[in-house]
Amino acid sequence: MLVISTGGGVLAQEMLVKSQKDTLFFEDFSGSSLDREKWNVQGPDFWVNNEQQIYIDSSATIFTVKGDRAQGVDDALILKAVYSPNYINYRGNNFDFISGRINTRDKVMFTYGTAAARMKLPKSAGYWPAFWALGGGNWPETGEIDIMEYVGETDWIGVALHGPNYSGETPLVNKYFFPEGEDVTGWHVYSVDWTPERFDFKVDGRLIYRVTKPMVEHYGKWAFDNPKYLILNLALGGAYPYKTNGVEEPYNGLPSSTVELIKSGKAEVLIDWVLITK
Repeated sequence: MLVISTGGGVLAQEMLVKSQKDTLFFEDFSGSSLDREKWNVQGPDFWVNNEQQIYIDSSATIFTVKGDRAQGVDDALILKAVYSPNYINYRGNNFDFISGRINTRDKVMFTYGTAAARMKLPKSAGYWPAFWALGGGNWPETGEIDIMEYVGETDWIGVALHGPNYSGETPLVNKYFFPEGEDVTGWHVYSVDWTPERFDFKVDGRLIYRVTKPMVEHYGKWAFDNPKYLILNLALGGAYPYKTNGVEEPYNGLPSSTVELIKSGKAEVLIDWVLITK
């Protein structure tokens, strides 16, 4: 029997019932390292959005933990950003930071259902972790589902859809502001219910944004009848954080206070589990 701790009693019961009979994929990161049968790791041959890190396949940036190191759960995956001055020059840019990005492309693909992850995010401006899904073809024609994006303001996260004629500065976007006494640094379940007719984005089981097929088709083609794969990553700075905080130095979208936190080893995203159900 699959038992999932979500932090909320009703939500836990609902996901337990659903996961027992309809689970397509479940990962609780209880192994000694990332399961490569389920996950791909992004290497240093990838860069977008003027982000200030380069992704590498390393136990320094992607690793599993247990006990006290898991910060309140039994097991967790950590995506960690590390200060590594002059690590690489890629496409004419020097990178002083390395970080982790994983995905399930061609290993776990799904069309419709619920995708959920329980996550704990770091506090400071310019961090840009995300939990999201892409289609297997060209972007944005095969669609993008942003289940959770965070750019360093701890009281809110964003959700969005991207596709043909509604990509980049998409109109299909919403912010969720946490109730008083909560923020992104606590454990939360970020999820989306995806059907042929709509998306319901949720945080801890609360509906925070609904996008219907007619809403999408007002802007462009519905790009969500094709298989998607999941992505988890920790980016630093770049376009979205810069748009939010306006920081230009010492790095685009990444203030010196956050750089100091990265240097001290505090730039970590923890993931308790990831689940896909029908």
